[in-house]
Amino acid sequence: MIPADMKLVYYQALIAKKSEYEGIFYVGVKTTGVFCRPTCPARKPKFENCEFYETAKEALLASFRPCQRCRPLSHPNHVSELVQKLVNAVEENPERRWTDEDFRKLCVDASTARRQFKKRFGMTFVEYARARRMGIALKHIRAGSAVIEAQLSAGYESGSGFRDAFSRIMGAAPTQLGNQQILKASWLDTRLGPMIAIAGEEVLYLLEFIDRRGLEREVERLRRKTKSAVIPGYTQPIHSIESELEDYFEGRLTEFRTPLRLLGSPFQKKVWEQLQKIPPGQTISYADIAAAIGKPGAYRAVAQANGANQLAIVIPCHRVINSNGDLGGYGGGISRKRWLLGHEEKGSAEEQTR
Repeated sequence: MIPADMKLVYYQALIAKKSEYEGIFYVGVKTTGVFCRPTCPARKPKFENCEFYETAKEALLASFRPCQRCRPLSHPNHVSELVQKLVNAVEENPERRWTDEDFRKLCVDASTARRQFKKRFGMTFVEYARARRMGIALKHIRAGSAVIEAQLSAGYESGSGFRDAFSRIMGAAPTQLGNQQILKASWLDTRLGPMIAIAGEEVLYLLEFIDRRGLEREVERLRRKTKSAVIPGYTQPIHSIESELEDYFEGRLTEFRTPLRLLGSPFQKKVWEQLQKIPPGQTISYADIAAAIGKPGAYRAVAQANGANQLAIVIPCHRVINSNGDLGGYGGGISRKRWLLGHEEKGSAEEQTR
């Protein structure tokens, strides 16, 4: 049973179409008989016509049918057939410079492709294809090809234009890369909404919810600290964390084993290491952590270090609450923090009864 005060919170999230509530609740609309996800684009019902449920199964059992617009039974971030079609076409020929004729051959409207890619990836299709070409150019440069050859293969007649575009995507001009490290960034769909994972070939550096405020600055700081270029792609640590997250959300995993790289001050690292010692299903306060690391008066600094954590869920900063029992803050949103704590508490209780 969802408390009355939470129903008001959920209704406000529904009106605002807040993505951080994806997977946390579903709303059944009495006047239409359908149930929706929080970000449904349909016209919003009145509060008195809403019933709220924690799972799609509960809504179905209450006789509501799934909405045809937001499709609550599909993955909240399901890639449309058009997007998948174009992604596959890019992979078949990643160095292609797309023209109107290419879209016509695929029976795809260019403006629709632009909108759907902007919504899904935060960039238009043309920008996506260009980023892919840039990735190929980077590979050529690092393999010893001349910059001019990579420039032409990426479709740029102007050297300055190539350098500017390269810098916007990769974070450094091509002639300045040298032996610079390459990190890969991937979009991961999860029960609580999409996340971004950034990793090298051996370790995971960042795992954050896509809609976290200030994410762009986090990625930029990571790029500067590691002196790396960040490009789209997968590495073994990303495959590992994607699999572990699936098991975590299904209640099959409580301890992550994907190798991590903690980038922070010695004090921050102490805090993050202490966070990893908090058992699932339990919470402690900032003051408790400060005492545990031998700095009992540094609870404010602990709170700041907690907020600077770039590995959400894996380093469980969501398990830290205020001394008075309030949940406190969370970069991914309080609704997600509440869900994660409830999920872990439920899993811990089930484990004890076995």
